[in-house]
Amino acid sequence: MAKLNIIDHPLIQHKISLMRDKNTGTKEFRELVNETAMLICYEATRDLPLKEIEMETPLCMARTKIVSGRKLAVVPVLRAGLGMVDGVTSLVPAAKIGHIGMFRDPETHKPVKYYAKLPDDIAERDVIVVDPMLATGATACDAITELKKAGVKNIKFMCIICSPEGASYMIRKHPDVNIYCGVMDLGLNDDKFIIPGLGDAGDRIFGTK
Repeated sequence: MAKLNIIDHPLIQHKISLMRDKNTGTKEFRELVNETAMLICYEATRDLPLKEIEMETPLCMARTKIVSGRKLAVVPVLRAGLGMVDGVTSLVPAAKIGHIGMFRDPETHKPVKYYAKLPDDIAERDVIVVDPMLATGATACDAITELKKAGVKNIKFMCIICSPEGASYMIRKHPDVNIYCGVMDLGLNDDKFIIPGLGDAGDRIFGTK
């Protein structure tokens, strides 16, 4: 059964509070998203397997541990998910990057796919799907469905803020996908935006509103 992991580290909570402020500018907002993604990724990768190797330090031979070769991919849900990619790849620089483009129809609030480009070997990789906001959950769930159709077996989902409705929907639709999130907010308004939230993450990352 999927697990919802709320990463309540003080630095994450502090950065989310700065993101919420309507007076936070595009540059600072983008940096905060990147930094918060890196901190959440630290927890999301806690279960990476290790292997013991032998190496020579400046003083002697030592037995030490490294990540044991598990191949990873990061898949942002376009376009807001792009703001989280650098934070993840700063910790896992060898990860490949795929893209799935989804937008929410403003009238029906249902997700519409417009783009998908994934690494050729995506089915052999563990995948972290990233999107700053998990609101209704429909867009993220459709993106995960696309990955499963491509043969991906092990998927995690990372967001910065989620709603109770979105988390419940994802757990119901994809009970094998663990969710890693900075904070759970109160819920959704009539326009399906998270309250109190931080507004439209994509617009604030790219300065388009």
